[in-house]
Amino acid sequence: MAASPVTVFAYECQPIVVEGLQRALESDPALQFIGAAATSVETLQAVANLRPDVVLISHHAGERLDARFLAELRLASASSRLVLWTAEPGGGESFLEFGFQGVIRRNHPVWMLLECLRAVGENGIWIDETRVEEAPCTVKRKQPPRLTPREREVAQLVAGGMKNKDIAKALSISPGTVKVHLMHIFEKAGLQDRFQLAIHARRLVNSERRGPAAAGDQEAPGELAG
Repeated sequence: MAASPVTVFAYECQPIVVEGLQRALESDPALQFIGAAATSVETLQAVANLRPDVVLISHHAGERLDARFLAELRLASASSRLVLWTAEPGGGESFLEFGFQGVIRRNHPVWMLLECLRAVGENGIWIDETRVEEAPCTVKRKQPPRLTPREREVAQLVAGGMKNKDIAKALSISPGTVKVHLMHIFEKAGLQDRFQLAIHARRLVNSERRGPAAAGDQEAPGELAG
């Protein structure tokens, strides 16, 4: 049985761009264009009703990302994944903190945009022309590191684009405790930053625990009830 196509909704104010985008998506059986809106209010309403797999957000040079709109968008449809279609050059990794799972520049060819939408729709992450889930693994370990249940929760929320204060609120712990967990995760997994963690979070979270718990599997000091 064939998999259902990835549904895509676009936040784009230029009708000619929307028409071209619709035609491009209709050419790919793995994708389904389900609508577009020109304003943030219309986009929030449509996303809440349609629950698309992917929301493509158009971003022009010089524009500021509206953090409040992005937060409301995640509330409207928590399952929808966000792709930033931007005229700004580079810096894709920084957008992970805004909750985007994909960043692609507007001057890229259509086939690359479609590939980005497919990758994100399949729960991948696409940054700077690369499907990073398929990038060479930077975690050079024979066995996945042993993470505590709380560390796994933190890793999963980081991969979802949440900032430390949001993670702290979601888990009923302090922002300082979130930082301690991140330090432990980075050390155990051999990672350098949040971007690498977002890339490898699925493998870390889903890895099987083997053997007796290691000494490093204790909860971080200062953990609050949650």
